[in-house]
Amino acid sequence: MAKIIMIQGTSSGVGKSIFSIALCRIFTQEGYKVAPFKVQNMSSNMHILNDGKKMARSQAICAYACNTKPDYKMNPILLVPNNNNTEVYLNGEYKGHMDRFSYEDVKEDFFNQAIISFNSLCEQNDIIVIEGAGSPVELNLIKNDIVNMGFAKKVSAPVLLISDISRGGVFASLYGTINLMPEEEQSLIKGIIINKFRGNIKYFNDGKNIIENICKIDVLGILPYFDINIEDEDSLIDNGVMKTKEMLLNNLKGEKTEDLYIDYLKSQFDTLANNFKDNLDMQKIYNILN
Repeated sequence: MAKIIMIQGTSSGVGKSIFSIALCRIFTQEGYKVAPFKVQNMSSNMHILNDGKKMARSQAICAYACNTKPDYKMNPILLVPNNNNTEVYLNGEYKGHMDRFSYEDVKEDFFNQAIISFNSLCEQNDIIVIEGAGSPVELNLIKNDIVNMGFAKKVSAPVLLISDISRGGVFASLYGTINLMPEEEQSLIKGIIINKFRGNIKYFNDGKNIIENICKIDVLGILPYFDINIEDEDSLIDNGVMKTKEMLLNNLKGEKTEDLYIDYLKSQFDTLANNFKDNLDMQKIYNILN
């Protein structure tokens, strides 16, 4: 069975997806068979598999970072917003349009089926990198959570908590997020990642020590701000210009083939992984996995 690790964030847009891609690539570079997993994704950016099944494009990108083919099991529940209702897909198959209350009626059953997909991936891989969604302490939604601590508790996943320092308020974001959790959930957080740091990282040593002192959790990485040229998740864009597959492919020289594009993505993944690896305590991350 695979080793597992989960990435959660103090809010949306802090870098969970990019950090998940980086970890997937680092583990893959080091010879492990790796797969990404996100139990539920809300996105209008779909990836269509050869058999017609659908999953979130962001998880397909993560699969490419693992040098593996996208598989609906990597994103068993896909919610596609559509006016007042949502298109719901389970294990790649369309299940209908549902409003929030209709979805809540089937959510537990869908979650159980998603666990089956997750277990299947665990049987086929060495490491699974699990990505959460949004914030794990949206207090009005926690009761029925399946994407953050609800999932981590179900599969006993160690969690790395990531926060974006470029937004300001990183101390409050981390301390507040952790302390809004019950002790059972706090105990699953095994490390903190500071993302999008600008400047010389050594000047944040005092800040790192403060975070470790108030949160009682090790900071395992301070990641530099890094603009990777891969597709953006819809709605999570820093500069107002959404990078799409079509835009990136058009900028490449040569015949615009899928193979050319995948090779381009892999070069970006390598650059990202190499940039982040130097700023992560990978030994401690491997210890958490074990």
